[in-house]
Amino acid sequence: MTRPAATRAGGRPAAAPARQGTVRRAVALVPLLSGALVLGGPLLAPAAVLAPAAAAPAPTAPDGTTTSADRPVRIDVARFEPRTVTPGALITVTGTLTNTGPDPITGLTARLQRGDVLTGRPDLADAVSDPDPATTVQPPFAPLPGVLAPGGSVEFSYTIDSAELRLEQDGVYPVLFNVNGTVDGDQERRVGELATFLVQQPVVPSSRTTVAWLWPLSEPSHRDASGDFVDDGLAEAVSEGGRLDRALAVVERLPGGQPGAEPGAPPAAPLPVTLAIDPALVEELARMAAGPYAVDGVAGAGTGTEAARAYLDRLRAVVATRPVVALPYGDVDADGLQAAGMPAVLTRSLPGTPEGTAQDPPGPPPVTEAPAVDGAAPPPEPAAATGTGAGAEIIADVLDVTPVTDLAWSPDGSYDAATLDTLRAGGIDQVVLGSGALTDGDSAVGLDGSDAVARSSVPVGDGALDVLVADPTLSAVVGAAEVVQGGPRIAEQRYLAELAALTLQAPPGSEQTVLVAPPRDLEAELEGAGAMIADTAGLPWLQPGSVTDLGAAPPADAGTLAAPGEETALDPAGLAVLGEAVAAREELADAIPADADLALQPYDAGIARASSVLRRDDPEEFVAAALDARATLDRLQERVTVVAPADGTYSLASSDAPLVLTVDNPLPFPVDVRLQVDPPANGGLAVGDIGVQTLAPEQRTTLQVPTELRRSGGFTVTAQVTTPSGTALGDRVEMQVKSTAYGPISLSITIGAASLLALLFLRRLVHFLIRRRRGTAAGDAGAGPSSPGLSPAPTRSPV
Repeated sequence: MTRPAATRAGGRPAAAPARQGTVRRAVALVPLLSGALVLGGPLLAPAAVLAPAAAAPAPTAPDGTTTSADRPVRIDVARFEPRTVTPGALITVTGTLTNTGPDPITGLTARLQRGDVLTGRPDLADAVSDPDPATTVQPPFAPLPGVLAPGGSVEFSYTIDSAELRLEQDGVYPVLFNVNGTVDGDQERRVGELATFLVQQPVVPSSRTTVAWLWPLSEPSHRDASGDFVDDGLAEAVSEGGRLDRALAVVERLPGGQPGAEPGAPPAAPLPVTLAIDPALVEELARMAAGPYAVDGVAGAGTGTEAARAYLDRLRAVVATRPVVALPYGDVDADGLQAAGMPAVLTRSLPGTPEGTAQDPPGPPPVTEAPAVDGAAPPPEPAAATGTGAGAEIIADVLDVTPVTDLAWSPDGSYDAATLDTLRAGGIDQVVLGSGALTDGDSAVGLDGSDAVARSSVPVGDGALDVLVADPTLSAVVGAAEVVQGGPRIAEQRYLAELAALTLQAPPGSEQTVLVAPPRDLEAELEGAGAMIADTAGLPWLQPGSVTDLGAAPPADAGTLAAPGEETALDPAGLAVLGEAVAAREELADAIPADADLALQPYDAGIARASSVLRRDDPEEFVAAALDARATLDRLQERVTVVAPADGTYSLASSDAPLVLTVDNPLPFPVDVRLQVDPPANGGLAVGDIGVQTLAPEQRTTLQVPTELRRSGGFTVTAQVTTPSGTALGDRVEMQVKSTAYGPISLSITIGAASLLALLFLRRLVHFLIRRRRGTAAGDAGAGPSSPGLSPAPTRSPV
């Protein structure tokens, strides 16, 4: 699809896209919006597309509304009808007026006044940045009943014939609901105001706009890196009134497709809202639904089993008739991980590649329904066998639906080029970006006056990636719908004004495409986001579409990747700690002889859950999660260790007897290790190297280390196992080695001494024999008769 060249010329620059964020950031929009209201301009522009409208914003009340001394009346709208004005229609506004000031207010009157007509989206953007005072047509004031005491409220109803506003052509009209009154008896003055829009469209529209929705179901994990629940916050989120309960209820209660089906015709298909689901959330719910679970180390303390079962049942019913996109496991911050040098963490979380292995527990998630009977279909094959990632398998197993796995959705509207390379290598063929991420993104959403086409492409490496361009203004409107002044109905009216202006500027007979992608942590209600989705089927100039439909439409050129702007990312300190955890993981992976990614699935899952994009706005929580991931990997390494002897002593029976050591591997996978034994410093014992040894999983292994005893006695020896690359595992064990055997030196000395002793004995014996022989011979030759009674003369001197 191409756009007319004329519509490209002279197009105004697009406003910077509003970054999708948390409710805290949505509340932060309110002062800016209130500034626009003070000047009577349009309401509910994203912060990034609003110029400062007042010198100082009005103070913000705890509920997110604004108050000021000049405008003490807060206006909350319950009904603003009709959504599209036709000639002769009555315009009705109902709601509640609340006195936020210290003085009573009497004599209440109101009127709806309008400004100049807007007929295109550039005009509407200009009106947002430079608000129209809405003074073109000012009907008379109409009285409102009641008196407003300080802090008091009163319901109101106001009606005016559209003819009094003189809506002379189709378009979008800025309007101001102006409330006057007398404060504490002073003169009458304006005490409250609320800006919004009226939309007048042709009775028979000349063009239509297809609106597709990408609806997030994501939540920061409530488990630590070991997979244990640290709190029961998810039970609250899925219980009645919780954030995820309300997000799902919006989709559950949507009407069917286009109205006007013939009598007896089958029910219309539900609106094709595409759900983007975090597999880690589904896995967590399955763990809860499986039965009693521990929280913070207390067995059976979890209270969310029934709530999780009920939520999963509802979710299965919703996804049975709507498309599903699998987010990366843990909804990781892709750009943050890529920039911090951890692209492998991103790859292991992706659902469309066998390398996407992050999953906890490994294997199929717990069964939450009745077990299969004999003859039932076999369980699905592992992710590696099916060519998809573990995240897709989790969703398929638990929700019984096959998700889309080749689409990645940027949470803030942009991806760095390096991140796109990693995504593409991991099976991603299509990305959702905001218009600000493209050099000609204005044209994709009609901000330059052209027709909106939500599909484009960007070059990546030696190829290209398909791009679906999300409308940042509409996405921000949805994200702030529950906190803006005036209430969700006013947010809906701004949403309709944007789409009406877009439809009016399109060439006759054309069909535009728009993608709305609300923030990941959306706070949704039926009155706000639910009504906006339903409008796509209830108004003749709009029609519902799916993300798949947009991807099949002809693309249009929206330029190339724009230079990255300022982004909110995960805390750098937390990323540094997480990097240490990943480094420890890689060291251990190098020591696993089998498939390391499969063996480390649950630990990769813990790292992914810690790096969720939803932790961007809570640095303390992210740092704590990163520290827990690092500690978990450290403990994992420490579990493989040398077992110390019971009495701390080993005995060697001979000079070359081996040193027999026991090494414990309690991990559920084999590990290659080196046994490092440090001999005594005195050199009395030499120890050999046995090389790399493989330890069987969940077993103790006996290793024999060759030794050479150089002397007998006792020696102090230390032993520790390491990875093949030298990273220490477990504790260093100190032990005593004793031996009574002779070493080579001692034996040589002993033998030498014995030989010398034998030689000395032999010498003495020889001398003795010689002396004896000589003495006998001398006696025979010179002996004479001896005198009786006398002893023979001595032959040696006695001294």
